[in-house]
Amino acid sequence: MLTRRHIRVKVMQSLYAFHQSQNKNFQSEEKFLQKSMMEMYDLFLLQLKLIIEIRDYAERYLEKSQKKFLATSEDKDPNQKFLNNEVIKILENNNNLQDLLEERKITHWNRDGEYVAILWEELRNSNAFEQYMSTRTSSFKEDREFVILLLKDFIAPNEKLYDYLEDSKLTWLDDLPLVNTAILKFLNKLKENSKQEAKLPKLFKSEDDEEFAINLFRKVYVKDEELAGEMLGKTPNWDKERIAEIDTILIKMAICEFLHFSSIPVKVTINEYLEIAKEYSTPKSSIFINGVLDKLSKEYVEEKRLNKVGRGLM
Repeated sequence: MLTRRHIRVKVMQSLYAFHQSQNKNFQSEEKFLQKSMMEMYDLFLLQLKLIIEIRDYAERYLEKSQKKFLATSEDKDPNQKFLNNEVIKILENNNNLQDLLEERKITHWNRDGEYVAILWEELRNSNAFEQYMSTRTSSFKEDREFVILLLKDFIAPNEKLYDYLEDSKLTWLDDLPLVNTAILKFLNKLKENSKQEAKLPKLFKSEDDEEFAINLFRKVYVKDEELAGEMLGKTPNWDKERIAEIDTILIKMAICEFLHFSSIPVKVTINEYLEIAKEYSTPKSSIFINGVLDKLSKEYVEEKRLNKVGRGLM
């Protein structure tokens, strides 16, 4: 689920928090990083649970309609196509998902069910829902397409839900696009009548990625003065006070990858931090960072200081 770029963003955020707080406790800062990454997985679980909760809310809504004093024929014999959506049933019956929800104490929708109600009302009154409910039976493909539409057109763009997630965890706003993409991939892989329970994606794609996250944070944290020294004289037209703190952190992280991560190509490192700067720093940051890293990488090549192993890594 976590890409290398998102791992770098998480490390950047943790290093920035360290510089802001001046916390000298290394272990607490590392725990902050690990907690931030794990909370991204919580968001993944929370969004999956939301899909189930919307279906459950729809069921309670229909039950109330049936009990109305002046119930219509439709109220008495409602179309239960959405309630019987096969894809949502797969999510509901996924033991791994249910265990993780319980283990991670993901109970947000029990406390804040008004957001489920808001989404249900938007869905219920939409043309998309009317079209889906125009028949009483459906294929697995139609059910999956509708759940994907629910995610893409109702859950993902909902501003009230967006504000709620921001208030719950500030870092979730950065995580949300990646999480929704991961859910979309997971939904597309679901199969009808599969005898095997659908496997949820892991937070890290591999052990190497998890090690990369911790090692990058530790090396930049421990070698802060050394990395700062590498920058000396490389920003002649910029006063220290004029350099955004995020830019300084990104440059240090890139230098650390140049010198201490032998399997990451120089071009990959530079491109990754330029893209992160465009999203998280000032409008001119990517140009500034590109100039510094380009100059440093060329000097390291000349001085034979680049610690790279393998073809095409220079």
